[in-house]
Amino acid sequence: MKKAVLIVLDSVGAGYLPDAALYGDEGANTLRHVAESVPLQVPNMRALGLGHIPGLAIPPDEKAAGFFGRAAERSKGKDTTTGHWEMAGVILSSPFPTFPDGFPEEVIRPFEEAIGTKVIGNKPASGTTILDELGEEHLRTGYPIVYTSADSVFQIACHEALYSVDKLYELCRIARRQLQGPFGVGRVIARPFTGTGKGAFTRTPRRKDFSLEPVSETILDVLKASGHDVLGVGKIEDIFAEKGLTGSVHSAGNPACTQSTIDYLHTDFDGLLFVNLVDTDMIYGHRRDPVGYANALMDFDRRLPEILSLLREGDLLIITADHGCDPTYKGTDHTREYVPVFGRIIGCPSLVNLGDRASFTDIAATIADYFGLPQRFEGISFLNEAKGGRL
Repeated sequence: MKKAVLIVLDSVGAGYLPDAALYGDEGANTLRHVAESVPLQVPNMRALGLGHIPGLAIPPDEKAAGFFGRAAERSKGKDTTTGHWEMAGVILSSPFPTFPDGFPEEVIRPFEEAIGTKVIGNKPASGTTILDELGEEHLRTGYPIVYTSADSVFQIACHEALYSVDKLYELCRIARRQLQGPFGVGRVIARPFTGTGKGAFTRTPRRKDFSLEPVSETILDVLKASGHDVLGVGKIEDIFAEKGLTGSVHSAGNPACTQSTIDYLHTDFDGLLFVNLVDTDMIYGHRRDPVGYANALMDFDRRLPEILSLLREGDLLIITADHGCDPTYKGTDHTREYVPVFGRIIGCPSLVNLGDRASFTDIAATIADYFGLPQRFEGISFLNEAKGGRL
């Protein structure tokens, strides 16, 4: 019985990519700038090699054991879905569409007809700002708030007193069915909220993402077809449209997702545990809060020994990210960055430098290799390197 654990620290970038200027992101470095802004105490991640990744301003642990490196994103884009799909083996040749001026009439009109009511908003906005701007009008009229961002998303916000969560989810399913082809955004997102007025509106944890299905086979599909368990924690089930999973816990927030990870590790599964820890992105990155960002990383670091204690000799742990979201950078958008790739094969005493990997798909290739599967998803496995080597 073998376990591979893949933990995605959402948005924890490791330095801008060579093509970052095309995205307006030259100079971004999420981990470095967080570490320079706040004393970042992450001894347990450093013990796996994080501090040996160049350019992060995180001191190396000379006694570290594990593997470390960075991975570049080959796909076009810098969003959650693109990053997760690529690490699972899917490379996108073109980015998901974005709508910096709001959605055109040929999107909004059919959606209003399908749901039987007008919508308000229809522009890029911060999720908290638009509630202050339009929340009271929504309460007065009952019109759903539709908005987007710099990411490829169609977001629908409704007050839970007017729209039950199930009803809001149904609005999102209607939008998901309609948003295909040139309007095929990566995610339709339900944004339920509560509160009585401007300054008092609060988004609830019952957010749900409705993604497109992956356009080709992923490591999740391959593992499931070969009889292995494939377990998701957090928004993994949303990102992959529940495809390829044999079990899932849709916990909300890092503390709950970390606990769900630990709960799964107490069970005897044979396969992949795929975890997304979203708070660094959703709560702190987009809101440009380096202090909160650092605290979220340190909170995870404090739980990491418990995760490691539940792994057996030979088990594989990979910690990575899906894109950047430098909280010291301009705007509130994701940033086009390398992602860290570090971890350990339990029982291997060496510290191994994986270098800069050409694609996130190397993660899928490594997991396939670990389970003895032939598929490599255009990636290059680093399994043999992770088993031992020299700096």
